[in-house]
Order: sequence, then C-alpha cells, then structure tokens
Amino acid sequence: MRNTNFCVMLPSAMVEYHTSKSQQRRFPWLKTFILTCAAMICIKGSAETHSALQAVDSNGASAWNGTHPFSIRGVIICSPKEMLDSTPNFLPWNSGANSGNMGAEWQIVIQAVDENDFGGTFLWLGQNYGNQPWIRDEALSYTNEAWEEEVTRVSQDPDTGHIFQAGDYVEVYVRNSLFYGGKRNINEAHNISPDRDFDIHLIEANRGLPEPAAINLSDLVLPCENDTQTQIDIFDATRQTGGERYQGTRVRINGLQIVYADGWDENASWANRGNNLVTDGENRFFSVRHPLYDLGDAPIGTFDAIGIINQESGSGTEGTTGYELFIQEIIQSQTAPTLNLSSDGILSWDSAFADQWILEAASAPYGEWTPVSEEPTIIDKRCQLQILPTEKQSFFRLKIKTK
Repeated sequence: MRNTNFCVMLPSAMVEYHTSKSQQRRFPWLKTFILTCAAMICIKGSAETHSALQAVDSNGASAWNGTHPFSIRGVIICSPKEMLDSTPNFLPWNSGANSGNMGAEWQIVIQAVDENDFGGTFLWLGQNYGNQPWIRDEALSYTNEAWEEEVTRVSQDPDTGHIFQAGDYVEVYVRNSLFYGGKRNINEAHNISPDRDFDIHLIEANRGLPEPAAINLSDLVLPCENDTQTQIDIFDATRQTGGERYQGTRVRINGLQIVYADGWDENASWANRGNNLVTDGENRFFSVRHPLYDLGDAPIGTFDAIGIINQESGSGTEGTTGYELFIQEIIQSQTAPTLNLSSDGILSWDSAFADQWILEAASAPYGEWTPVSEEPTIIDKRCQLQILPTEKQSFFRLKIKTK
C-alpha cells in the first residue's frame, strides 16, 4: 500500500505570528497569536482505493473501516461547473429563516484508473454550513470572499497553479469523509476550519477521460411488472453488479427513451434537474439528472447518454436505492444495419459506417452477448461473414461502438 506524508509542526521556538487576511475573515477573533513551532515531522497516511472507500453493507450503508487521514487517486471526470452552482451566496442563519440553505456548492468526481481498483468518489464543499439545523451559527459559514478563496484553492494545483479540468489525474489528501445518500463523500465535514480541508495535487495533466462503460438499463434496474413507471434498482452489496458497480464512473447507457423531462433545464436547481425519467421500452425505468449547461431539447425517439452514475438515496443509513445518471452528453441513436443470413450461411450487412458497429453473438436471445472475433470481408459494399454449419445455434446483433 502506498504511503503519503502529512506534515505537522513540532515546538521549537516562540514566534509572533500575524494571521493573513483570509484567516482573519474566517476567524474574526484571531488577529495575532504566539506560535510555538519550527521543526517539522511527517506522519504517514495510507493510500486508499475507491472500491474500499465506497464499500457498503447489506443496507447500502458505509462499510468502510479505514481511518483519516488518507490519500486517494483518480482522474477528474467532470468540471466543477457541471454539477453544482458555486456562485458566492452567503446566507445568515437569521433565526432559522435560512435553515438548511447551503447557498453555493462545489463538486467534482474522480474515477479510479489504478490497477485492481474500480468506482469513483465525489468531492464536495458547501458555503453555508452554519445553516445546518445542528449548527445554527453563521460565523461557521464562509463569507462570500472566503468562499471564493476556498473554491480557488481546490480548483488549482498548489505547486504549479495548473487549473484542474476533466481528464487530469490527481491525488487527494483527505482529512474528512462522510457517508450520505448511498455513497461516501470527501468533504470538510461541514466545518470551515483549515484542519478540515482536503487538498488536491496534480499527478498528470490531461491524462484523458476513462472510456465510458457501455451498458443498458438491464444492468441497473429490473423490469416494473405492473407498469407503474417505478424504478426498481439492482442493489448488490458486493458491488459487482448494478448501480453500486458503476457508481462514480463514466458510462454510456444505450437505447433510452424519454418518459418525462420536467427537469430538462440547465437553469433549474439540483433537485429539479433530477426530475427526468427514461425507459428502455421494456418496462425498465431510470432517473437522469440534467447538467448546468445546455443539452438542447429533450431527445425524441431512441438515444444514448454518456454521464456519471450517481446515487441519491436521501438517507444516512440506507443506500440501496436512488441510483441515477448525471448526463454529460446525448447521442441520438443510429439505426443498426439489417442483418441478413443467406441459405449458404453467409451473414451480411451494409458496410456503410461499418467501423461504427460491433458484431456480437449469443447462444440465446437474452444470453450473454460477446464480440465476434472473426473480421468480416467487404464485398460489393456489404460486410460478409461465413457462419459454419458445425457451429451451435447462435443469435447475432450489431452494437454501436462507444467513443
């Protein structure tokens, strides 16, 4: 396991320390103080994996048994301007008038790319922690100026000044994480004290986005037999299947149709942007959430969507429901070329855009589909493949390639 150094100060000499303006804004009572420190030692913090950090029990609640601090690595798969509005919006407690109103928020997701790891983790900040009902103190919220400084701090590499963007490979030094809604988030535990900060460090700029996993709704939800447009999530505590497997990662869900799109609006709130439902036309239903940018009109007909699997169960103790797709890109589906099988066992299809389709085979219509390894021959503008009569009965389909 990789070790990470976290540096702390040990007493050595008495010096008068004048706080910065930023510190004074965050802690008005703190002007100057006597700091007894000079020598430094480093405490080793262990490196954590996404698969371990996001482990859950049979109720979908966190089963992580690690300790803080730790470090974790991943590729950033969305910019902070995609999910939540970070525009400064300080709101006082005001005798409870702004109870629960977080104002500005900031969020990104990093996805595992290291060998023997999978999944991803959300990093989150909020401005008005003081408006939480159990805090009730506006002094424990970020002022607008302090919030801007905090967002700037997590948005760039402290060593190079590089502005983080999707595709950057980073390491995060984590002092706090909390479980809520079905996933464990890296955050400040609702506390503006600098010792609650997480720090993001650049490993490799522009490494590139992970390839989205091509999946169908059947990988995420079960059919709703009574046709009530109910989402029936596949929950797997081992995180080998269902929404847990793909949580925090980029996917491409194929063959979708809009059921309703009341939240198809980049200007709506986070909650309202989640008020959209899609189906695969086979009584499976799944929630999708619109980003903070224009995706165009809600698609008509069948389409594919690329985005990030999120979970919002709305509970700190239950996490078996509430999976959704945070949409980043819409791809209007293309009609697959028609497959023809001649009497002499020649399987053929139109060669136009042949490089966009993969031929797959299965032993049953609803069996496991696998790519056909043999390359077809193009003759007279048609892809042709000989099906040997000695082969067992097979079913074939063309599946569009992901980008």
